[in-house]
Amino acid sequence: MTDQELATLLSAMPFSVACGIELTIAEADEVRGQMPWGADRCTSGGALHGGAVMALADSLGGVCAYLNLPEGASTSTIESKTNFFRGVRSGLLYGTASPLHVGRTTIAVQTDLRDDRGKRVALTTQTQAVIR
Repeated sequence: MTDQELATLLSAMPFSVACGIELTIAEADEVRGQMPWGADRCTSGGALHGGAVMALADSLGGVCAYLNLPEGASTSTIESKTNFFRGVRSGLLYGTASPLHVGRTTIAVQTDLRDDRGKRVALTTQTQAVIR
């Protein structure tokens, strides 16, 4: 996808845009994106808030599910589980989402979130409903 196509795809999720999330790759088998650290997205101690971290995971996971939908269907997150491993206090948070299961009624996606040093920040597994 071109940069314009990636931006158009993300624009369907205004909250993601407001969080500063950007897509870098969007294909059915892999979606990548990033979100910059920002003081307005932090909790105590200057670390990105867990909700901000999950916003990136949910955004990338949602795009991944969307790209795996049958024609005419839509999707919505019905379950999300995140393990947090370290904080992000500067730079960018990077994410890679890939499908674990693509079924008729649900799509399961795993999103790996890493910091600028390539260290795992969090791992999210979510289930998306296939809405026909």
